[in-house]
Amino acid sequence: MYRLLVLSLLVLSSRFILAQSAVSATQLRCENLTNPVALETTKPRLSWRISGVDRGLLQQSYHILVASSAEKLARNEGDLWNSGLVATDQSIWIPYNGQTLTSRSNCFWKVRIVTTNGMTSDWSQPATWTMGLLQTSDRTAQWIGLEQTFPWDQPTANRTRLSARYFRKETQLTKPVRQATAYICGLGLYELHLNGQRIGTQVLAPGPTEYNKRVFYNTFDVTAQLHQGTNALGITLGNGHFFRMRLNQQALPETTHYGLPRCWMQLEVTYTDGTKQTIITDTSWKVTADGPIRANNEYDGEDYDATRELTNWHQPGYNDSNWLSAESVPAPASRLESQINPPIRIMETLRPRAIRPLPNGAYVVDMGQNITGWLRIRVAGARGTRLTMRFGELANGDGSVYQENLRSALQTDTYVLKGEGTEVWEPRFTYHGFRYVEIIGFTTPPTVEQFDGCVIYDEMAHSGTFSSSNPVLNQIVTNADWGIKGNYRGMPTDCSQRDERLGWLGDRTTGAQGESFLFDNQSLYAKWLQDIEDAQTDEGSIPDVAPSYWKLYTDNTTWPAAYATIAAMLYDQYGDDRPIRAHYASMKRWIQYIDRYQQDYNYWKDEYGDW
Repeated sequence: MYRLLVLSLLVLSSRFILAQSAVSATQLRCENLTNPVALETTKPRLSWRISGVDRGLLQQSYHILVASSAEKLARNEGDLWNSGLVATDQSIWIPYNGQTLTSRSNCFWKVRIVTTNGMTSDWSQPATWTMGLLQTSDRTAQWIGLEQTFPWDQPTANRTRLSARYFRKETQLTKPVRQATAYICGLGLYELHLNGQRIGTQVLAPGPTEYNKRVFYNTFDVTAQLHQGTNALGITLGNGHFFRMRLNQQALPETTHYGLPRCWMQLEVTYTDGTKQTIITDTSWKVTADGPIRANNEYDGEDYDATRELTNWHQPGYNDSNWLSAESVPAPASRLESQINPPIRIMETLRPRAIRPLPNGAYVVDMGQNITGWLRIRVAGARGTRLTMRFGELANGDGSVYQENLRSALQTDTYVLKGEGTEVWEPRFTYHGFRYVEIIGFTTPPTVEQFDGCVIYDEMAHSGTFSSSNPVLNQIVTNADWGIKGNYRGMPTDCSQRDERLGWLGDRTTGAQGESFLFDNQSLYAKWLQDIEDAQTDEGSIPDVAPSYWKLYTDNTTWPAAYATIAAMLYDQYGDDRPIRAHYASMKRWIQYIDRYQQDYNYWKDEYGDW
């Protein structure tokens, strides 16, 4: 059974036959997203699912209406597309075939079907999609950054350190606001604030890519956060995989370096009288790196000094006279595209199972489960008190946290208290693989109520469950569930704790199919196939990891084979043939490239046989 996203319900007569409607462009998931997804394909694909009480019930034909407004759709006016009655039992990946779609347009659609027993359904409840910025001329914002480091940074150390960058601008909106949309890309990672409010619930955004080939922007409806008068825009940038984390790693490759953090944003406002205004990133923005996030690194953790907080920096009226002017910087890639695969979010939270003291005065927080994410803390204490949190998956015999398996990764967060009542903190631009957290700095014993374990992974539905009378089998599936979701972070990774955390192809050559029985991972893997093609060399070589944050092109066959096997999985499991069609030429180029290594159709070159 294909697992498709539910967007609307369709009731057929008194039989309560349900159709689940989705707009799909190989990658769209709209349900439960707080920010809209902006499509850049002019041929989005529509899907729905039918279920009912009658045995053998099948779709015989469908009728789709797509309208430019909800009002027209309610009147059954398909001014964008009226498919008419189409005789087919296909209900997934139906390509839009109407009027040419334009940038920023909102599309409203619904479907009704005729079944094999001759019944015609009611129209489904409407579903929607939004178009992104289709033309280069739609994008007027500049890429801005700050091409310098500061004394507290360590950009050339083996274990690099770089503080977060804070950008701000105040702007005047001269009339009442009817609609406002923000388009933003911040690299490596970003958070957006308008008038002091954080926009969206995504974390570690945008999704990782081959940064010198393509980067993603995210789209937000921010009408509610703006008002007539003075408005403040704030962007915080973290490093992610954009700014390299390691130089001269012993026995390991250097992480790829793409440059210092940079951002691109345009805020498009439509007033109630129909006039429009666009606010863009340019050199009129102000920037500082002298804020509370003193360092952030996916391997090593985040250092946050609350005594250096820039209070109200993202609200109107803040004095930024000591800040620097933002610099115009080159675009990191030739392609800036809307991110279609769902973002990473905090998908679950756990309370610790126990807290144990150690003889050295530290406390070990036991989450009771290995997770990927971070610790949210609630603390009170004297100004300047430093909490040091070391993360690990195992405990040593003396109860301390085991970190030997992390190689060079520190997996350590620090928080310096500002001394103003109860302080709530969690990192923005790092994550950890852990069950145990060893914390130094508490002057009184902490309680479990002071901590949340924030579990992060790509927003996707559980598509399958398993239970049996055998507790061992049940536990195996539970372990698999935790392991799979703990390695979904905009790409399927190998681990979440040591100094690696990469999209190794061989790990998913067959694993992706098994995962699809537990998770609706279609959009993640469709996106990852594009990462693989983007990382392919001009000669045709496919890397061992994608995106190629380690430049490993060993030309073995078992790891790059994931390129073809995962495309086949998307067809077998989801009925989606678009990835095969999209990447066929690239796959063919790889086959022709590795032909140099074959002897009588046997391929003798390999790199990771022990795996």
